[in-house]
Amino acid sequence: MTDPTALVAGGGATGAGVARDLTHRGVDVTLVDRDGLGGGTSGRSHGLLHSGARYAESDPVGAEECIQESRVLRDIAGECIRETGGLFVQLSADDPEYFDAKRASCESVGIPTTVIDGDAARAAVPGLSDDVERAMRVPDAVVYPSRLVAANAADARDRGATVHVDAPVEGMTVEGGRITGVELGGSVGERIDPDYVVNAAGAWAGQVAAMAGLDVGMRPTRGVMVSVEYDDLGPVLNRCRSPDDGDIIVPHDSEVVLGTTSVPVTDPDDYPTDEREVERTYRECGAMLPQTVDAPEVRTWWGIRPLYAPDEDERGGRGISRGFVRLDHAEEGVENFASIVGGKLTTYRQMAEATADLVCDRLGVDAECMTADRRLPGVDDPDRLDAFVTEFDGQGPTDADVVESRT
Repeated sequence: MTDPTALVAGGGATGAGVARDLTHRGVDVTLVDRDGLGGGTSGRSHGLLHSGARYAESDPVGAEECIQESRVLRDIAGECIRETGGLFVQLSADDPEYFDAKRASCESVGIPTTVIDGDAARAAVPGLSDDVERAMRVPDAVVYPSRLVAANAADARDRGATVHVDAPVEGMTVEGGRITGVELGGSVGERIDPDYVVNAAGAWAGQVAAMAGLDVGMRPTRGVMVSVEYDDLGPVLNRCRSPDDGDIIVPHDSEVVLGTTSVPVTDPDDYPTDEREVERTYRECGAMLPQTVDAPEVRTWWGIRPLYAPDEDERGGRGISRGFVRLDHAEEGVENFASIVGGKLTTYRQMAEATADLVCDRLGVDAECMTADRRLPGVDDPDRLDAFVTEFDGQGPTDADVVESRT
C-alpha cells in the first residue's frame, strides 16, 4: 500500500467530508474506518437536518452555522435530503415566553419563521394533538446519512482517494514529535507512514488520540431512537421547550423517527440501555402526535454523541448547542496530527473545511475549500446513491426504510 499524504481515521460524515475536501485541494488521501462508513454516530442519528432553531436562543453562533450549512446541503446533496419544513409546537403546559424568545432569536440570526395558531397547525398536520396552542414554522428538513456519507466518500474516491472499510487503526508510532507510522488492521493489515493524520473518529476520538500518547477528553452520551409506522407526516415536529427527552419527531415515507434521550456513557462500545428511555420517548412524542404511542414499532436503535468534555463543561450540558472543536496536536508535541470533535451532522461540511484548512496549512498546500459550491456525485439518482452505500458498507438504521440495499 502506498503511503498517503494524509490519513483520515474515521469514516463518518466528518471524516468522509475531510477526505472529500482534501482531494478537491489536490491532497493524496486515505480514508479508513473500523467498520463500514457511517457505522458510528452519523448512521445512528434521528436524521434531522437542523435549521438552527433548536439552538437559536442558547447558541446564536451555532444556530447561524446550522442555517447556513443546511442551505449549502440543499444545494449540493440532492436526494440525500428530503425537504419537509419543520414546526416548533407549543403545548398548553409549555412556557409561552420560551416560544417568544425562540422566535426572536431565530429572527436575529436569519432563520425565517412563521407563527400559526393551533387550529392552523392541526390543519397542516392531521393527527396533531388538540393540546397544541400555537406553532412556529422553520426550515428544518430530513437528511439520509447513509447516502450523504457514501456520496462524500465516492467523490473523494473519484478524485484519487483510497477508501478502506473494515480497517481499524490499531497503533501509532511517534518519533521526534511526529507520527511516523500507523498500524491498520482488518482488511489492510499493514503499517503506513502518512505525512499527516486526522482523527475524525467521533466518540472514539479519545481512543485514537491515546495511540499517539495524547488525551482528548470525550464525554459521550447515548440516545434512543424509535421508528414506528406512520403515514404522511409532513414537517419535522419539535417540542418548543428547553431540549428534553422525546421532543423530536422526524418524518420518513411511511415511518416516523421518535427521539431522543441523553444519558452519559463511559464506553461508546459497551454501554447499558434502558427500556424506560424508550417508554419515555413514546410518551413525550405522543404528547405532540398521539397516534404514535400505539403505532407499530419497526426498529429501535441507540446512537452515541461525540461530545468533547471541555466544551460540554463550558456550555453547560444538554440543551446547549453542540459546537465542534478542532484540536491541533502540534501544541502538545505531535506536529502532524489533528482531531476534530463534537459538532452535528448538519455542520459536518463546515467541520471538514476547518480541518482541511489546518491540514493544508501544515502541508504547505495553497488551495481554497470548494466543497460548498460543488454538488456531490449521484445526488440526482437515488439508485446510484444507494449503490454507493452498498459499496462502502454504509447502511445505518436511521434511513434503513429509505435506502435500498444493492447487495
